[in-house]
Amino acid sequence: MKQDFDVQGMSCAACSSRIEKSVSQLDGVEQVSVNLLTNHMQVNYDESKLDDQKIIDCVVKAGYGATLPNASNSVKKSEVIKEDEAEGMKKRFIASLIFMLPLFYISMGHMVGLPLPSILLGHENALIFAFTQFLLCLPVLIINQKYFINGFKALFHRSPNMDSLIAIGSGASFVYGIYAIYMLGYGLGHMDMAIVERYHMELYFEGAAMILTLITLGKYLETKSKGKTSEAIQKLMSLSAKEAILFKDGQEISVPIEEVKVGDIIVLKPGMSVPVDGVVIEGNSSFDESAITGESMPVAKGNGDRLTCATINLEGTVKFEATKVGSETTLAQMIKLVEEASSSKAPIAKLTDQISGIFVPVVIIISLISFIVWMAVGQTFEFALSIAISVLVISCPCALGLATPVAIMVGMGKGASNGILIKSSEALEHAHKVKTVLLDKTGTITSGHPSVSDIISFDDDLLSVAVSLEKSSEHPLAKAIMDKAKEENVSELEIHDFEAVFGKGVKGVIDGHTVYGGNASFMKESGIDLNKVDDEMQRLANEGKTPLVFARDDKILGIIACLDTIKESSVEAIAKLQQQGIKVVMVTGDHQKSALAIQKQCGVDEVIAEVLPSEKADVVKRYQKEGHLVAMVGDGINDALALTSADVGIAIGAGSDIALESAQIVLMKDDLMDVSNMFKLSKAAMRNIKENLFWAFIYNATLIPLAAGVFFPLFGWKLNPMIGAAAMSFSSVSVVTNALRLRRFKFDARHESSKDEKIVKTEVKIVKEEKKMNQKLVKIEGMMCMNCVRHVEKALKSIDGVSVEVSLDEHHAIVTSPQKISDDLLKAKVEEEGYKVVSIEPYESR
Repeated sequence: MKQDFDVQGMSCAACSSRIEKSVSQLDGVEQVSVNLLTNHMQVNYDESKLDDQKIIDCVVKAGYGATLPNASNSVKKSEVIKEDEAEGMKKRFIASLIFMLPLFYISMGHMVGLPLPSILLGHENALIFAFTQFLLCLPVLIINQKYFINGFKALFHRSPNMDSLIAIGSGASFVYGIYAIYMLGYGLGHMDMAIVERYHMELYFEGAAMILTLITLGKYLETKSKGKTSEAIQKLMSLSAKEAILFKDGQEISVPIEEVKVGDIIVLKPGMSVPVDGVVIEGNSSFDESAITGESMPVAKGNGDRLTCATINLEGTVKFEATKVGSETTLAQMIKLVEEASSSKAPIAKLTDQISGIFVPVVIIISLISFIVWMAVGQTFEFALSIAISVLVISCPCALGLATPVAIMVGMGKGASNGILIKSSEALEHAHKVKTVLLDKTGTITSGHPSVSDIISFDDDLLSVAVSLEKSSEHPLAKAIMDKAKEENVSELEIHDFEAVFGKGVKGVIDGHTVYGGNASFMKESGIDLNKVDDEMQRLANEGKTPLVFARDDKILGIIACLDTIKESSVEAIAKLQQQGIKVVMVTGDHQKSALAIQKQCGVDEVIAEVLPSEKADVVKRYQKEGHLVAMVGDGINDALALTSADVGIAIGAGSDIALESAQIVLMKDDLMDVSNMFKLSKAAMRNIKENLFWAFIYNATLIPLAAGVFFPLFGWKLNPMIGAAAMSFSSVSVVTNALRLRRFKFDARHESSKDEKIVKTEVKIVKEEKKMNQKLVKIEGMMCMNCVRHVEKALKSIDGVSVEVSLDEHHAIVTSPQKISDDLLKAKVEEEGYKVVSIEPYESR
């Protein structure tokens, strides 16, 4: 069973590592992944040995909190939590600053010649000077008590974290300040001015307050930056419709989206967002699908076409039947996939997890050793304490912990907003190493919608037999033959004992005769001699066509050849993959010569033809044995096993549900260019992760020795604890900021701006010219005077871009617009003014 949990109380990578380690030790846990960025934990466990409550108890025992998600949309909930957390930190920072600034002025101002009240000057007023700083420092500690509560709680559970470092560092400064006050009191009481002079400027209250204030500022900036990492997913969620218009009993009823059920008929008017997935049953329109697929051009939809949730109806009114609702819609599945992906861990993150798990204890040990060494070599207690505190507050486990998840979250969000869904961070990491891509032909390189190109007939019954055999098949070639038969008005024959041989052909019995249809291999297996048609089949195959032979008993009836055109973007996409150093191989069940003809057109490096669906996985394994990291790209049921076997399985476009489930990466748009874009995105994300890790390691490797005073004997370099606190805060911010650069990643243009750009532009231009001539005649009842004319004219002119001519004598209005005008919209505007629309019909000006 896989279960998600919300985790509370984590402050750094050491926390997430501690929780993972604790939960993984439970009997029955198979896998656990904790995400510091989203405060989310995902656990795979055996239900017979473990339950949710035991996992929650384990997290609590480790010193943190865990709950089951109580909202269906954890991304949205996580963002609300981040916003509340950021607002709380902002208030804490401002409140801390109010006390810290006068404290800093009092403690440091006189060093740069700033005036102070006389009561705070001189050794005789040292106790007042110290106690005033104590009173200003105390509220800062109270305001930021969370660091002390969480930090010492983690220490108590023997799992120190970043809060522990802050609590020990600032706590030590504060305690030493109190000790200094006692020493000042003793010195003044005993008139020992040497003691007063010694402790007068060694109070450290400003250090304690400054550390807490700067850390809070850094955490605020970090939280705000982290909130931006999932903006792409939030944008997707905001597109979801809140209501739908149901069509029931001849009436339109507006209902909340939660009440829509599968099978409901929904009315969709211009400008409305599609509330659920469905199929058009009435009307035509164009839809903006950019939010889901990244496709910038509107897509025309008509009867039988699928509609996707959150796409936008641009023009006409349509009715459609709901096929998927609630959590089953495409949008909901996209969000779910990204949520799960953000909870998964890339293999590269394992190194940082291991380091983070021991990082804080090691830092505490280094701090303690530094203190002992400096005391042993004769330095003052204050010097050694300053060194120890600097080591604690300069160290930054957060930068290490955030290096990987923030880049992955931004990268996945960028992909999702462009129709590329990466289902796990492991897939994102593996993708950048791929050197061989296997491409299915039909529906991947080609459009997947073949049509009949040649008919070579030796018998008048060829088409009748063909359509009778293929009517029960779901193969794309069968549909092409059915379409041709419908065009030719060919009648079907009654068929018995129909049988489909997967990947080869079909057979059945008509009028007592066994009939066959399929490829050459199937015909030979069926005992049919192909010598008569060999030359023709080779010729058709050389032209890139797929020849199907049809026979009755042992007599060949003829050949029907189908041609599946190459997608507009395939040639350019394959070239882009090759430019990235990737070998491109086409794997197809087609005849060898047909496959070679396709190779000449699209430019793939290698062709493997006449492969049965069950053999595609064997091809994947063969390349893997040769040492290749293999990606498989496909769209059909017959690709599912190969997609699962590949190192990276990629389902493209309108693929089958099985293919989408089997793949690690889903490309929402039916465009091969997105395969190239996905590899580019993976490389950019991994480069960003490595940059983050490099700077995080370099930061700690350089500054911890500096803070420990390693360079003091040689160069006199000593780090002030306050500077250390500032550096610690902004190291995390810098890692997150670097990851946010991925939001500016540029995808290669899809086919609408490729070599076919002129054709697309020409089509768009023609559409625009037609729109300029768009006119309708609206016949109206109820207009009695010129005031009525003005009312109707004003109502219709409220539609953008519309010009109107209203005739009182003819009782009609002529409406002209550069865009298509919805009849429903025209009718609604007129009837809002109290007039009746009799009819609306196209009008051509004379």
